[in-house]
Parts: sequence; C-alpha cells; structure tokens
Amino acid sequence: MATAEVERKRGQLAALSIAVVVVLVGVPLWWRTTETYRAWLPVNQINELAELQLQLSVDVEVVFSRGTLTPEQQKKVPFTRTQEEAQKVDDDTTLRYRYESKYRTANIMEEDALKQPTAAEADLSLHTLSASPCGSVVVYVIPETSVLLPQGVDVYIGHRRTAVLRMGAPMSVGKNHKQLLAHLEPRITQVVQVMSFSHTDITAALSDRVRLSPGSKESLADSMRSFKSSPGYEITFSLLNPDPKSHRLDWDIEGAVHSYIQPLLTKLAPLANFSIDSQILYYAMLGVNPRFDSSLEAYTLNADSLAHVINPVEARLGSNAASSNPVLNFLLYVPDAHHSPLYIHDHQKQPVASNAFHSPRWGGIMVYNVNDLYGRGETPLPVNININMEKVMGVFLAQLRLMLGVQSSPAPPGFLVEPCGGAGLADWELDRLMWSRTVENVATATTTITSLAQLLDQIGNIVINDNIASQVSSTVTSLQLAVAELEAGNLGFALQYSKEAILASERAFFDPSLLHLLYFPDDQKFAIYIPLFLPMCVPILLSLIKIASEARQRRKLKQSKKD
Repeated sequence: MATAEVERKRGQLAALSIAVVVVLVGVPLWWRTTETYRAWLPVNQINELAELQLQLSVDVEVVFSRGTLTPEQQKKVPFTRTQEEAQKVDDDTTLRYRYESKYRTANIMEEDALKQPTAAEADLSLHTLSASPCGSVVVYVIPETSVLLPQGVDVYIGHRRTAVLRMGAPMSVGKNHKQLLAHLEPRITQVVQVMSFSHTDITAALSDRVRLSPGSKESLADSMRSFKSSPGYEITFSLLNPDPKSHRLDWDIEGAVHSYIQPLLTKLAPLANFSIDSQILYYAMLGVNPRFDSSLEAYTLNADSLAHVINPVEARLGSNAASSNPVLNFLLYVPDAHHSPLYIHDHQKQPVASNAFHSPRWGGIMVYNVNDLYGRGETPLPVNININMEKVMGVFLAQLRLMLGVQSSPAPPGFLVEPCGGAGLADWELDRLMWSRTVENVATATTTITSLAQLLDQIGNIVINDNIASQVSSTVTSLQLAVAELEAGNLGFALQYSKEAILASERAFFDPSLLHLLYFPDDQKFAIYIPLFLPMCVPILLSLIKIASEARQRRKLKQSKKD
C-alpha cells in the first residue's frame, strides 16, 4: 500500500509539473513565436492627415511706376496687405488661400526697364534686374498714358513671373489710399489667378479625393486629359511608314527633340524625370479604312472613327516592361500613295487644321501628307522624302503640353498673354503646374496612407515589418512638411516634399510582405495546431481531472471524520 501511494503521488506531481510547464512556458512561447509581427504606426497623425486642410500662400508684389500715384497715395507706400479666403470642398477637405501683397514704388532701374519700346523687352529687362522666387507674382503698374502696352490691352503677361498692369483714369482710381486699392485689387486678383492658380484648378487636382460639382466638369475634363502626377514619364516618338515601296522617309528626330522638346523638359525637371526614345515602324496601318471624298478629291477620317485607330497601332508600338512610368506616345503617320492625301475631320465635318488628334492619357497622332511630292508617273519609287520636323514638332509640343497638364486658363478681357515661344513653357506656367501637382501629390499620398492604415486595422494578421513602418513614418513626415511649406508659400520645397510623400506611400502600400498572412485565416490555424496539441493535452487534462476528483474525495472524507 505504501509503494502504491508513493507511485500515485509521483504521478500526480508529474502531471502537475507537466501542466505547469505547458501553461507557464509552452503556451507563452508558442504564442510569442506564432504571433503576427506588427510594427508601430503613427495612427493618430494619419487620422489627422485624413482631414485634409491645405493653405496655399502666394506672395504678390505690386510695384508702382512714376505717374501712377497721387502725392497723398505716395505717403502710404510702402505697405503690406493680406487677404484670406476659405473654401470647404467636402466634409474632410478644406482649402484656404492667403495672398500677401506688398506695395512699393519702382526704383530707377525698374523705371528704365519700363521705358523699353515693347512689353516683351520690358519683361526681359525686369527679369535681368531680379529673378522672382518660385510661386510668386510681381505686378508693375504703369500710368494710363504709357505706350508700353498696345491699344486696348490693360494687362500684359510675359514669359516670367511678372505682369504689367495699366492704371485706369485718375477720375476712376480716386485720390486716397482706399480708393486706389478698391480699383486695383480686382484686377490684381485676376492676374494672380491666371499666373498662379484658381480655385477651379486646385479642386480639379483633388478629383481623386473629392467628388466635383457639376460646375467643375470642364475643369475635370481638362484634368482627365493630362496624365496623373508621376515621378517619371516615358516619351516615345514613332514614325509609321505603311508602304516603304512608295516612299523612303527621313526624319531628324534627334535634332528636333533637342530643339523643340528638350527645352520644355528641362524646365519641367523639378516635376519629374523624362526619358525619350524613337522608332520607325514599317507596314504599320491605322486599322481604319479612310473614306474617299470626291468633292475634296482626298481621303478623310471622321471623328467617330478616330477611336478605332489607336488599338491596332498600339499593338505594334511595344512597351517598356522594365519601367512602371506612364508612356506618352506620339505617332507620325505618312499615308501610302493609294490613300493620299488623308485629312482628319472633326464632329462638324470640318478639316482639322493640324491634321492631328490626341487621346487623353495616351498620346497623339499626326497625319503627314506627302502626295504633292510624288511625280506624275515619271518619278521612280520609292520617293525620298525629308519630313519637315518644325511643322511636326509644333503639333507634338502642343499635345505634350496638354498631356503633362500645362493648361492656361482663358485670359480675361483686356489681357495679352505672350506665347511661350521656343522655351515651350513660361515661368508662371511652370508655377501653375507646380501648384496643381503639389496639391495632387499631397491628396494622393494622404488617401493612400489613410487607406493602408484602415486596411491594416481591419485585417489583424497582416505582417507590418519595420520597413513598412519606416515608409509610413516617412510619408507622414513628408506630408506634414509639404503642408507646412505650402502654408509658408515655399512652392519648390512643398513640391519636393510632396514627391517624397507619394513615393514613400506607394512603396508602403504595394510592399509584397503585406500579403504574407493575408490569406491565412483562423480556421486553417486550428486545422494545423489541433493535431499537434490535442494528443498532448488530453492525458494532461485527464490527469488534472483525476487529481481534482481525488482531492475532493479526501476533503469529503476528512469532513465526515470530523462530524
């Protein structure tokens, strides 16, 4: 009996020891080694950024030339005036605009620059005196009697960040300080909206975040035409020769790109990186049979058939699989001798002056007719043809500006806007694009990082490694800096921080490690671990139940002896 009792107690102690080891060591160790690693994320800061509140600040400098101010008004100069405006786009998005206008009189060198014979020469002279910072606007006010501006022009906007404004008649302006501001401020507001941004432009940049009102549909159409903001773009120029037997084409694409396209891309360097390539495709057809118009003695492509032109051609273009950047395609199509000349007609059945069309967020196609270069039968085929690249690049440059979002607002009455010329882009047009791209980047990065935080909160078994946490923290920091720089009016720094934010947010959102345990639900965990733990746990549980039962019996026995 003594030996049996000892063995029984030894078994009980062994069962208890195993149970204690399993509960205190095994279960915590198993829990620790099988739990999903989730690094810390700045959730509170992300939730604050979800309610997007942007303030855009513009520095405006108004310079009065000699003869524009009365003696009483000159006593008030220089002075500073600040105007603020708030626009609530939706429940989570608020826009504030702050215009800080500094009024002063022109110095001697500026007075000499304003005496140039033309406004374009004055604009260049003023630029050489002092370059205005990115995102700012300088308005020079000249007297009504000045001959610097043509007749009927009240405002001139050149290639830089300066504008020339003709002062109204003294009777309409008034003599005191308040009357002067009441006369100038509406016109200056129009200048700033043309040279920097308008509320419609900024709202269109938020099209992926907010639902636009019906009044903004035109601006939405303009934004849909251009490519979305990207760190880089691939530009491809393709020459389509459907019939090499009819003509041998020669195009100086390298020289044309250097002369016409590269100046524009150089100015757009702060926004994105660009790579350019070219190719010649032989026996490449449009995929649509043009109709012969006997009245014009030419073949025509109507507007309804243009949509069917791109797909057959796109299959021949190829793609750069090594890059994820958007591709802008520009195609020059030279019709064969049997379908020349070929003209593109619009929806009103009228010929398109450029004989070209563009497809939103894809590129453009130009038809280049060479039928007048063929002889009357005596010229041997193929005919050697040198393409006029100035004519071609003029069309492609205009299409490229549209694709990249360089869209100038219609000038108000009385405004004269100087064409961009060989530079391809005015300084103020670059600022205008930078404002829109910065706001678009901030809105996109905010939406991306907010969606990622919500996804990780809803699915608890997604691994959040340190790299993802670092990218999320970098996104939040860059967004905060971008918003702060926009509020301070530092457009260049704001754009840079917004680019860093959108790159970090995209890397975090599309990190492949986020899918590691996404499709590993709890029922599969039970199916894996039950065959492992059940054989071990059943004997331990039965032993513990037996020990508890014997303990109860001993207590009852002791209690009965006491009674």
